[in-house]
Amino acid sequence: MKIAIITISILSFFVFNSPSTFRFEESKRIINPDSSVTISISVVGDLMCHGPQFEYARVGKDSFDFSPVYRNVKKYLESSDFTFGNLETVTAGKESGGYTGYPFFNTPAAYITALKDAGFDLLVTANNHSLDRSEKGIIRTINEINSRNLKYVGTYTSQRDRDSIRIFNIKGIKIAVLAYSYGTNGNPIPKGKNYLINLIDYDLIGRDIQSAKINGAELVLVHFHFGEEYKREPVQFQKDVVNKTIELGADIIIGGHPHVLQPVNFYKTNNPKLDTGFVAYSMGNFFSNQQDRYKDAGMILTLNIRKDFVNNKIEISEVKYLPTWVFKGNTTKGKEYLIMPSTNITDTTISLTKTENEKMNQAFNDTRYIITKYTNNVKLREQRD
Repeated sequence: MKIAIITISILSFFVFNSPSTFRFEESKRIINPDSSVTISISVVGDLMCHGPQFEYARVGKDSFDFSPVYRNVKKYLESSDFTFGNLETVTAGKESGGYTGYPFFNTPAAYITALKDAGFDLLVTANNHSLDRSEKGIIRTINEINSRNLKYVGTYTSQRDRDSIRIFNIKGIKIAVLAYSYGTNGNPIPKGKNYLINLIDYDLIGRDIQSAKINGAELVLVHFHFGEEYKREPVQFQKDVVNKTIELGADIIIGGHPHVLQPVNFYKTNNPKLDTGFVAYSMGNFFSNQQDRYKDAGMILTLNIRKDFVNNKIEISEVKYLPTWVFKGNTTKGKEYLIMPSTNITDTTISLTKTENEKMNQAFNDTRYIITKYTNNVKLREQRD
């Protein structure tokens, strides 16, 4: 069951009238001080929308329905306490140059509606396509996210918004989420409006992590859009950024941009409450039109985080990964994209050909190999249920 997600602002964004007022709104769940609690956080990779994706979702002249894409994975997304992914497109409206795919994305807002329906709570909006429709694309996308009662991080409407650290109280565990991109594909940030998107800058990251902790965050999760496309191993830049961010105080690091999965690993943190942190260098594609091997494979990564209220300690008690594969083809409902999990599927609308079945299983096996390449930690396991 999803809980209410609360954001705290270091400059009183959304909630407060006075910039000097800081307060957490606690979750409605009453915590017994003699007890412990475990929460689940799920994350997926790049959520893209190439032209064929919105054409397959078209249900009218100017209406779209992306919800069926998630019908086989929805139960996993909505069952977590907190679910997020990287929105690698903008929703600037049809009037802003029409709906387009690569290289300058602009997607129907129904795409966000489907993410809300599938169980997402937060969308990362800092990536190399954030400025595909310039400033107005960022603002319109944020407005569309807000209107669907979702949260966002990485792009912002003002300096005040940017300086507002997103801290979520999930059953008594306070987690800050930060997001940064390596760049914007050369699309210029308007002069004097660097607040529109967080770029990777160690001084900025360090200040944000410290602000999060000053304002009560017990854990800091950082999402990076970085690396080289289609590389199945992190490049040196990714490693350098991860190592520096760990030094600055990050507890969990999630990556995107290469459009293929890269290894995960555990590391020792600088957090006295948390001994072991976790990094996923690249989450790959969760939903895209990229159909080649490795590019059509993704996963749902779920971190179970336990807090001991007696000893005031937190641990990542388990990390589960659910391999996924993107099907594109005909079902009994017509032309569809479907995200297929490696667990038992009861979807009677689809009948895979031998070639499709082989391709799907190859994707699942590729995922198993890459995710366990760096670690045999007993806390990491494939989700089977």
